Amino acid sequence: MPVIARLFRPVCTMLGLGVIAVSSAFAQDAGHCSGTARQVEFACQTWTEIDRAVHAGVDTIIIPVGGTEQSGPYMAVGKHNVRAQVLADEIARQAEHTLVAPVVAYVPEGSTDPRTSHMRFAGTISVPAAVFEGLLRGAAESFRVQGFRKIILLGDHGGYQASMAHVAQDLNKRWKGQAAVQDLRDYYEVIPHQYADALKAQGHAAEVGLHAELSDTSLMLAVDPSLVRQDALRTAPKPGAADGVYGGDPRQATAALGRIGTEMQIRTAVTALQSFNRSHP
Repeated sequence: MPVIARLFRPVCTMLGLGVIAVSSAFAQDAGHCSGTARQVEFACQTWTEIDRAVHAGVDTIIIPVGGTEQSGPYMAVGKHNVRAQVLADEIARQAEHTLVAPVVAYVPEGSTDPRTSHMRFAGTISVPAAVFEGLLRGAAESFRVQGFRKIILLGDHGGYQASMAHVAQDLNKRWKGQAAVQDLRDYYEVIPHQYADALKAQGHAAEVGLHAELSDTSLMLAVDPSLVRQDALRTAPKPGAADGVYGGDPRQATAALGRIGTEMQIRTAVTALQSFNRSHP
């Protein structure tokens, strides 16, 4: 069974007005800290469990960075947050001796005055780059003083990769070997390169674009299909930039195509993380 199929638990539910729908949503939330999540997510532990884990050799923590942004008419705005959480959990499980911090959901997405980039659409939340970098520094410092010696920045979005690299460089210089930060950019770079090439090799060159197109939508279907409005998508005319879809075409997206990308990302990230751990014993 594919990794993502084993991990998958619907994260988002379209709620109706009835008590049953609300109760179902609470039940999903209540069951989140089980299985893989219970094993690796920082937020699912008590403070004493975290303290014991660190003293037992769990010295690495992944900070997954998502983002809340418009993703066209057919994909929910929390896509990066959900993908970053699910994939980070699996990366941590495979890498071992690793926990996963809560997802950073507020990232630079464009100016609010004037409105630029994704901020031109409803559904986007943006913070200035300086605020974002300060948040990452503060989180990393919090983990360092608790005993985590390796802090991994794992970003699911291309727009803030330079900021993450800047934070890693700054903290590594400041900490002088007491702890280390890795900007695990290889995880993100899979998507515009190896994954895009794989989709094109399967005959999907025309559907691969930059945002909310075939690759983006397929990745979401592989991780949590409840975030994609599939019925509307299949019958829609081809969406374009005015709809928030930049290049390509999402209408032929499938979970099977998405699993190609998620498995590439997991494999690449685990290899990079294990290499980093060997160089920082």
